[in-house]
Amino acid sequence: MATKKKEVLFEFPSPMENDYLVGHRDTLKTFMDAWDNRETHPIHPVWMLCGPRGIGKATLAYKIAKQVYGNVGDFFIIDLAHNLDDRGNIKADAKNISVNTVRGMIERMQMSSMSGQWRVVLIDAVDELTVAAENAILKLLEEPPQQTLFLLVTHQLSNVLPTVRSRARVEKMHPLTMSELRELCARFLGEEQISDEILKLSNGSFGKIANLKATGGDVIYEELLNVLQNKHSTASDIMDVSEKIAMSPALYGIVLDAIAALGLADIYPEANQAISDINRLNLKADITIFKIINEIKKCL
Repeated sequence: MATKKKEVLFEFPSPMENDYLVGHRDTLKTFMDAWDNRETHPIHPVWMLCGPRGIGKATLAYKIAKQVYGNVGDFFIIDLAHNLDDRGNIKADAKNISVNTVRGMIERMQMSSMSGQWRVVLIDAVDELTVAAENAILKLLEEPPQQTLFLLVTHQLSNVLPTVRSRARVEKMHPLTMSELRELCARFLGEEQISDEILKLSNGSFGKIANLKATGGDVIYEELLNVLQNKHSTASDIMDVSEKIAMSPALYGIVLDAIAALGLADIYPEANQAISDINRLNLKADITIFKIINEIKKCL
């Protein structure tokens, strides 16, 4: 059965546009202290901001970048939104940042002003670079250009080449607290009520809350929990919530979140594999998810 595209309920500012930073004041202070004393103690040219997705790493990186280059320097961004194909055209639907994107940035740097002002290179995220792109960045980091600051956003440190890691000052950032999450919800969601279940589900990531709200996934997740915990729910109820989850691959993960929340670790690996197989084997998403939810109920 064909499914309708889920209407976007909320839109959130990109890290580039968002000046509202919550949390991570210690990391920001560490950098600003180093920056303010750069004349007497040369600042490390490569800073790696590491931590889980959605906690504000990119927001902090852009805040730092604006402090450094201001209106007098050059700013170079490497991310999926600026990804280039072999012909130098934007390739917005790519899943990884190409080596062409890195090479294009290097060419622009070579042509940029030689006025002596600071330049900033922001990569969001290193995890999304292809192997060739990461190797191209490595060559640049081996001999960093003068007065150039590299800000490397990283979701998982183990995914970064050890040789790249070794050339960076790694700042490990932590998940947001419940009070910090509530502050962000009040800022960006206004009067919207965010349940304690969704706050706990986010694991300190406002990005996850934002994704759930943007797709209506928060409501669907609570429907899923109700179906699972209600002993009177029927196969029709299970199929109804399965079809809602199947509308967007971004929502498949809430089934795994429910398994974790209910403490059913034994069935997690099999469920995770089944969800991975939806795209790999071109399975019908609603039927596969229906089977997983049925299996969860059997274990309760």
